[in-house]
Amino acid sequence: MKKTLIIVFAIAVSAALCGISLAVTPDEVMKKSQAAFLYPGKDFKARVMMKLISKGGQERVREMTMLRKNYGESGGDQKYFIYFFQPADVKDMTFMVYKYPGRDADRWLFVPAISMVRRIAAKDKHSSFVGSDFTYEDVSGRSLAEDTHGIIKEEKTGGKDSYVVKSTPKAGDMDYSYKMSWIDKSTFLPLKEEYYDKRGELYKVFTAIEVKDIKGFPTITKRSMKNLQSGHLTEVSYSRADYGIGIDDSLFSERFLKQPPKKWTE
Repeated sequence: MKKTLIIVFAIAVSAALCGISLAVTPDEVMKKSQAAFLYPGKDFKARVMMKLISKGGQERVREMTMLRKNYGESGGDQKYFIYFFQPADVKDMTFMVYKYPGRDADRWLFVPAISMVRRIAAKDKHSSFVGSDFTYEDVSGRSLAEDTHGIIKEEKTGGKDSYVVKSTPKAGDMDYSYKMSWIDKSTFLPLKEEYYDKRGELYKVFTAIEVKDIKGFPTITKRSMKNLQSGHLTEVSYSRADYGIGIDDSLFSERFLKQPPKKWTE
């Protein structure tokens, strides 16, 4: 009993010295962050502008509509549908995700140039999403159970009080060894994420540039992902973002991957 009390006291002192509150666990922080970032509202729609910026400053623009619908509670099943407007090489391309708790998501990509629906293999979820610095997994999110989480400290970032959480993949199939996340203590949105490669060197940084309140939901409407090794940058902005629009379940089908209805994509 005495030994247990000493251990508890030591943990409390260590946490206090690092400025860490013991009122919330790392898993609770990340669960709340996932709910705030990926699951707000019953459904969601936005027009998305994605800028791909090379190290030399050359820009390419991708424009798309993204739709998302939740099934059940936060952290449960979820479906995504993305339709591309431009440029010409991706026009009319569509991307669909069925996400499930506890196992790999199903992902499909329709390529109009060859009129084929291609299944994205689980091993490819870490690949670049249409040439950007975001991966397929970044688009719909990663299962929290795949990582071990720990609160390293608490500090301000961008003027916001934040938890700093270290997430380490349990499996070794990732292209990074761990990720550091700065989670806003007020909204639980991720304000910044740093990815460290297998050598422990920082190589990729996510930044929440702009947060707006949309129907009572704090929403990241501008974000970026920077690859420090290649110098490539991806900037993403949302416009006409809206929640609770009543997206039909029928949208998330192979039929509409090939012929997306304008009612939802425009």
